[in-house]
Amino acid sequence: MGFETAYVEDITGKAEQEFKTLTETYQEPGVKVEFKFELGSTSQKILDYINTERIDLVVMGSHGASGFKEFFIGSNAEKIVRRSPVPVLVVKNYFSGKVTNIAFPNTLDIDEQEDLVMKVKALQALFKSTLHIVYINTPTNFTPDRITLSRLRDFASRFMIKDYTINVFNDYDEEEGINLFATKINAEMIAMGTHGRKGIAHLVNGSLAEDVTNHADRLVWTYSLKNEPVKTPLQ
Repeated sequence: MGFETAYVEDITGKAEQEFKTLTETYQEPGVKVEFKFELGSTSQKILDYINTERIDLVVMGSHGASGFKEFFIGSNAEKIVRRSPVPVLVVKNYFSGKVTNIAFPNTLDIDEQEDLVMKVKALQALFKSTLHIVYINTPTNFTPDRITLSRLRDFASRFMIKDYTINVFNDYDEEEGINLFATKINAEMIAMGTHGRKGIAHLVNGSLAEDVTNHADRLVWTYSLKNEPVKTPLQ
């Protein structure tokens, strides 16, 4: 038996044992759990699995990335948020409570968001939660509150959203504004769209959804809007 074969068998056995311990500790009655072990790039293997198995939702844990690693590499969760064709739910800390409040930062571009909003409404219905639609007002995209509040009302009416609040939150930075707003309303989850930028576009412009995913201290749900125009704060 070669070294490589022995190594693969060893780590496979350890992975299977860890999975068995995990399922015995946390598996809920009636919930089917399958185990699959893959060798290779974590993010690419996850993306391959999403496509081959026709996955509807990805749930990932994340400790975030910082400094040099965040700028040039990013966390696996960030990579999946950027490239996944299906919604991604990122969990930062152990969570066992109810999702009663969802923060929904939005640009309010009514003509470009039907798919996203329909999925967010389904998410809201699943948890029976209140949706807090918020526009983050910064110096670079400043709009008077009277105009923004009118747009917020039109947005909620256009998509027939129920059990919601409309909000304008002022801050110097969009990411910071989203996180501070979520804290203010005690949101257990932030739901937002991402444009899934790649290559130079991602390096130069970054991604607000990825930054929030990396730094938020609560559940973050994202959905890729790859075919829509790039606008902030849904980047």
